[in-house]
Amino acid sequence: MSLLRNLFAGVALALFGAAALAEDGKPGLFVNLTTDDTWAAAKAIMFAHEKALKNGHEPVAIWLNVRAVYLADRKRSSHIPGPMAGDGTSIQDMLTAFMADGGTVIMCSACSQAAGLTEADYIDGVEMGNWPVVESILFDPDVKTLSW
Repeated sequence: MSLLRNLFAGVALALFGAAALAEDGKPGLFVNLTTDDTWAAAKAIMFAHEKALKNGHEPVAIWLNVRAVYLADRKRSSHIPGPMAGDGTSIQDMLTAFMADGGTVIMCSACSQAAGLTEADYIDGVEMGNWPVVESILFDPDVKTLSW
């Protein structure tokens, strides 16, 4: 009987230890955002910020590529449609708040060049991406990827 009790205690301890590790070491999130559609972009940014970053996942990065490079262009207005527009927050406001809380916004440099945009065109805090920057997050075994 004591062998069974010890075996049960060992299994319980192993499960408890794994659960504690999952709580402390939450995986990061890499959001691949390719659209300049403000409805979809607002949902992606909100998810990355409110659901991942604010719940302890790290790192949390949003990679703006393809048409999404236009979202951080300080010269473009970026209204948010629907119920999320209630307080007048823009996409740039959402990205700025995300970065202020520790999130990373990475700009695709090739897409920026194709769009005729430079780092000077973007809101403050955006990091111009290159392969080593993207690769270090995208292929991190402790980071999940989500595309919008």
